[in-house]
Amino acid sequence: MSIRPDLVTFGEAMIRLSPPSFHRLEQATTLDVHVGGSELNAAVAAARLGLRTSFITRLTRNPLGRLVENRAREHGIDTTQIAWTADDRIGTYYVEFGASPRANSVIYDRSDSAIARIQPKEIDWNQALDGAKFFYTSGITPALSASAAEATLEAVDKAREADALVCVDLNYRARLWTQSEARKVMTTIAKKTDILFATEEDTLRVFGIQESSYEAVVRRLAETFDLRVAAITLRENPSVWRNQWTAIAYETDTDTIHRAPTYDIEVVDRVGSGDSFVGGFLYGYLAEGASKGVRYGVGMSALKQTIPGDLCWATVEEVERVLDGGGLRIVR
Repeated sequence: MSIRPDLVTFGEAMIRLSPPSFHRLEQATTLDVHVGGSELNAAVAAARLGLRTSFITRLTRNPLGRLVENRAREHGIDTTQIAWTADDRIGTYYVEFGASPRANSVIYDRSDSAIARIQPKEIDWNQALDGAKFFYTSGITPALSASAAEATLEAVDKAREADALVCVDLNYRARLWTQSEARKVMTTIAKKTDILFATEEDTLRVFGIQESSYEAVVRRLAETFDLRVAAITLRENPSVWRNQWTAIAYETDTDTIHRAPTYDIEVVDRVGSGDSFVGGFLYGYLAEGASKGVRYGVGMSALKQTIPGDLCWATVEEVERVLDGGGLRIVR
């Protein structure tokens, strides 16, 4: 039985395969199996913090499709609106972990996946969005195919009709589409967006926006697309496994730049960190607005980077401990 969700997310979920112990793929004799994808990762982060969350995708009815659904349900996410197909396939991708000076690398095997073949009107958006406060998708979803782009635009329009706040992460992927293709579609979507998430790099590549400061970037995003909030995550990486991580958000109504703490992170796995920021931000934003949103977003995503896999297996108590400056002594 479906819920009346706080948050509805829509996008692709994939199977991730990674060789352990810093092995190259060519060396691998075993692979670690994880499930992930931008919108699922965000849904998990939000659900772990307490939001009623629904994840919508299109899956093949086979063991891999059930693996994806089971992982979502394990975190309390509603999956009743998933579209199932007997055909097509579940996308996979491979992550090879490096160490300075060898960077991490990713290989995708996602062509013609089940979600790439989704069609407009395949999801009952009136039912899926009933009572929803937020709708979230990313720039990955419309990049998968022309029909996925049409379905994404349909979902955004339906979310606006349902009075849900439309939340979008640019998430530019050069292996899926060109910058000009992304700009055309994402400009249309951004003009219908309430809360936009990005990085400085994606903002430049997709919209051609470059400013002298991060604060100017988020202000310009908000002004260009008439947003309620524009947020960007900021990473400094002096080494592959030692990063500094923070974020800022500009709130139009109050004309305020909100800043999160900066964390020195001993990175275990950075995949999914931006998605966990989204989940944490929406939790905080629903509770107390953008100031709490950006803090909980960074707290949740900082914790994510210490956890293997795409998903953030953290709790609200752990996020609050990090935000309160909790030390590194063992928690007994």
